[in-house]
Amino acid sequence: MREQRIIPVYMITGFIESGKTTMIRSMLTDEGFTDGQKTLILCCEEGETELDAALLKRTNTVQVTLEDADEMTSLRLKQLNNQHSPERVIIEFNSFWGIEIMGRVKMPPHWELVQIISLADATTFENYMTNMRKQITDPMKPADLILINRCAPSFDKSKWRKQLRALNPSATILFENPDGSTEDGVSDEDLPYDVKADVIDISEDNFGIFYLDAMEHTDRYDGKVVEMVGQPFPDETFPKGFYLFGRYAMTCCANDIAKCGWVCKGSQAPSDRGFIRLKAKCQVMHTPDGQPAIMLHEIEASKAPAPKDKYVTFGTV
Repeated sequence: MREQRIIPVYMITGFIESGKTTMIRSMLTDEGFTDGQKTLILCCEEGETELDAALLKRTNTVQVTLEDADEMTSLRLKQLNNQHSPERVIIEFNSFWGIEIMGRVKMPPHWELVQIISLADATTFENYMTNMRKQITDPMKPADLILINRCAPSFDKSKWRKQLRALNPSATILFENPDGSTEDGVSDEDLPYDVKADVIDISEDNFGIFYLDAMEHTDRYDGKVVEMVGQPFPDETFPKGFYLFGRYAMTCCANDIAKCGWVCKGSQAPSDRGFIRLKAKCQVMHTPDGQPAIMLHEIEASKAPAPKDKYVTFGTV
């Protein structure tokens, strides 16, 4: 007998008008997410924005409204599963019901909660944090992604990021600007190393943080001098005098190990074996598709012992 596929459950939390319905609409219209699978949306409140019938039909989606928290029961979910046979589920959750209710409800067989997204409106964030802190923050504590939308340039994203990071050390935190672009809100002061130093010392523990931040904020490092330990990897596609400086990283499991690093111009002989301590100047270049990227220019290098951890870990700021 063929094994039953997991039915992924996506939970979207936040107050009314925090952008939950807009988020769900973007999920349904994303070609990478919508592939013909039947979707069941459990709507736990009626907001100002609704999903239109044409969109639901086009994306093979059925929407069911739960009127109050008493309907969020194991029996009700089992009935909905049997009635609609969904291949994935999106729960538009009412934060006033209390996130703890989901810990008491047993989901139907093969339903698996794969992602919790917690949303907040930047224009009301400070007010809610002051007057309704528990209601707004409880759903954020188990979230995989916290998205603060409608962020004007004047808003203190760095301050909010520190508050959210204290609530949830592992979530991805993003801020959406009025033009639809997103940013992580990381300021110079948030980083675990001094970006204003003459030489930015990147410790072994912070290699992954620097790697991610250098991709996200290339301008922050343009013209800066950094020092860190890594390997001068050979790369057949590079001309003489260039090598890939970096380390091995395990992104999710033992079968997903890859090199992470930067093109470096210098005199080191490329090798997969030894480690070096490299001091280099950063320069922002552009990839063939126009994306900014950091390139390193070797200033000096010397042999160094291998880091205590074999693989890079990607911590959170």
